[in-house]
Amino acid sequence: MKVREVMTSSVDCVTPDTTVIEVAQLMKKDDVGSIPICTDHQLMGIITDRDIVLKVVAAGKNTNNILAKDIMSTDIISVTTDQDVHEAANLMSKYQIRRLPVLEAGKLVGIVAIGDLAIEKVHINEAGDALSDISQGAQQ
Repeated sequence: MKVREVMTSSVDCVTPDTTVIEVAQLMKKDDVGSIPICTDHQLMGIITDRDIVLKVVAAGKNTNNILAKDIMSTDIISVTTDQDVHEAANLMSKYQIRRLPVLEAGKLVGIVAIGDLAIEKVHINEAGDALSDISQGAQQ
């Protein structure tokens, strides 16, 4: 099974100059834990809810003055639409991440999350293994 078959293709992204408050509001509206940072659908970075908590709130920074480019992660692990879902699960496990941007010809076309992999019964064990690896990494 290919990533394109399980990914979420309706993904909101923001520009690097978007405020962290706007990013958090978009996360709430979309009920997601990460927002890609793009310029013309070219992926520049990604911000997770954890980034906002650790890099802004816990650091005592003024949320009104922080832009996406100030806290986004730029070392992005991604997949393509043609990659096998097993490869996506392996990347999630290896890098201890729950969501992977999906690129096609260098442009953002979707997101695949750990939950997307568990939808297909065949991949439940693999998704569970990846989640276990991710959770253990977070506890270290």
